[in-house]
Amino acid sequence: MSITTDFKSRMRLPVVAAPMFLISGPELVIECCKQGIIGTFPALNQRSTEGFEEWVVTIKSALRVHEEETGRSVAPFGVNLIVHQSNPRLKADLDICVKHKVPIIITSLGAVPDLVATIHDYGGKVWHDVIHERHGRKAVAADVDGLILVSAGAGGHAGLLNPIPFVHEIRSFFDGQILLSGTLSTGQDIATALQMGADMAYMGTRFINVTESRATAAYQEMIINAGCSDIVYTAAISGVPANFLRSSLEAIGITKEMWHHKAKIDFGKELDAAKAEAQAWKTIWSAGQGVTSIRDVMSVASLVSRLHEEFVVSIERQCKILDQYLK
Repeated sequence: MSITTDFKSRMRLPVVAAPMFLISGPELVIECCKQGIIGTFPALNQRSTEGFEEWVVTIKSALRVHEEETGRSVAPFGVNLIVHQSNPRLKADLDICVKHKVPIIITSLGAVPDLVATIHDYGGKVWHDVIHERHGRKAVAADVDGLILVSAGAGGHAGLLNPIPFVHEIRSFFDGQILLSGTLSTGQDIATALQMGADMAYMGTRFINVTESRATAAYQEMIINAGCSDIVYTAAISGVPANFLRSSLEAIGITKEMWHHKAKIDFGKELDAAKAEAQAWKTIWSAGQGVTSIRDVMSVASLVSRLHEEFVVSIERQCKILDQYLK
C-alpha cells in the first residue's frame, strides 16, 4: 500500500522526519510540514501533558496560518507516544491527541489494539516501530496502519537487521504502509528505500543537523566529523539498545568495556520529560550510520530542496538503466 491519497497530495517527498528525543520541537515539525514532508516529535519532549498540548496547539495554528496565507496545503504532522507500563503520562497524552485529532500517532514499545482503535475513531493513522518480524506481527494484529522498520545503523533505539530482507519479510504478511528507517540521509537513499519496497523514508539523524532542530552546535559538529566506526550500539544508557556517537560516550567516561552493560527500562515515576533518560541523553548524543553523508548544517527548506533534487536525479538515473536493459 502506498501513501494514502490525502497524505500524498500534500507531500513533496515520501519522507518522515523522525521524532527525536530532546531534538524535535515545534520549530522543526512546523518547518518540515511547510516544506512538504511529515514532521513529528515525541510527546515526552515536553515536561508535562499541559506543555505537550501547548506544542500541539502551536503546531496546528502555525500550519493553519501558513495554508491560509499561501493557499498551499501542508504535510501532516505526528506525535510519538511511548506505550509502556513505565509511562504514567500515556493516557493523558493520548487524550490530548484525541482532543486535537493529531493526524499521525507513532507508537513505541507496545502495540495496543484499544489505543489503535481510539485513534482510528477520529480518523487518525497509527504507525508502530518494530525491529524484527515478531513485533511486526503483533502490531499488525493490533490493526496499525503502518510499520516503521528500524533497521541496522539507525540512530536512537535501533535494530540489527539488514533493511533488504527486513522489508521482504514484513511485506510477506503486511500490505499496509512500510516506512524504512536506518542510515538514510540523501535523496538517493529515499529512492533506494522505495526501490526496496518501502512506501516512505523515515529519516532522523539527517534532521539533527538543521537550524530548526534543538541540537547544540557541538552535537552537530560531532555528526559532521563522524563516520560509521564512530557509531556505537549499546544498551548501557537506558536499557534499550541504541546507537550513540562514540566521542560523546568517551567524553563522560563510558569506555568500550562498559558498552555491554544493560540498565532497566524505566522512564521515571513522574517522567518529567523522561527525566532520568533525558539527563543522560543531554550529553550522550545519539546518531545513526547515516552520519557518513552529513557534512553541514542547513535550514529544513534548503535540506528538503536538496533531497528533492537528489531524489529526482536518482530516479532519472534508474530510468536510464531500465531503458538500457529493455533493449
